[in-house]
Amino acid sequence: MPRNLTWIVAVLVSTIAAAGANAQSTSEMIAQAVLPLPEDLRVDATVFTYDADTGERIVLRQGTNQVECRPRNPETGYTRCFPVVDAARRDLAAKLAAEGRSEDEVDVEMSAAITAGTVAPRPFGSLSYRLYEEDDRIQLLWMVAVPNAVSEYLGMPTGSQRDSSLAGRGTPWMMLEGTPGAHLMIPINGTELSN
Repeated sequence: MPRNLTWIVAVLVSTIAAAGANAQSTSEMIAQAVLPLPEDLRVDATVFTYDADTGERIVLRQGTNQVECRPRNPETGYTRCFPVVDAARRDLAAKLAAEGRSEDEVDVEMSAAITAGTVAPRPFGSLSYRLYEEDDRIQLLWMVAVPNAVSEYLGMPTGSQRDSSLAGRGTPWMMLEGTPGAHLMIPINGTELSN
């Protein structure tokens, strides 16, 4: 075998072996995806991802409860879980992103879809879960959607608890008050997944 061909084959074999060693199995992806949830919701949660080229949903495990999770996003580092009732919003956003739309363009399209009634707004009080496995951000965070609510109505503080949360002493606060994206940030302290 010519020297160059031998070298190319060796590089290909090592690349394929490295990719295989780094690839997660479906069961590993499912186990990781449900970590942000309370333990009693994990076993019955749906786990899904999206095809990056088409935005089509790919179900890794069909669940039977009210939540669904996506494995860790390698670009953001976030693992997220959401109410099943809000799936149409995520599916539309994934399709728009696959078409090459910017984050701002996706936001505009989502607002238009909500206004047109083709996608329902986030249900008031719906809970989403987020896990981040590094120390530079809040690691375990639950978020309650409160569209258009203001702090006076809910009696919530609006000052960020980020630094206290990084130290493991965070308390809830409201973000984006008075907007359709208003939500309560609830850092979860004192677990093995917390800061």
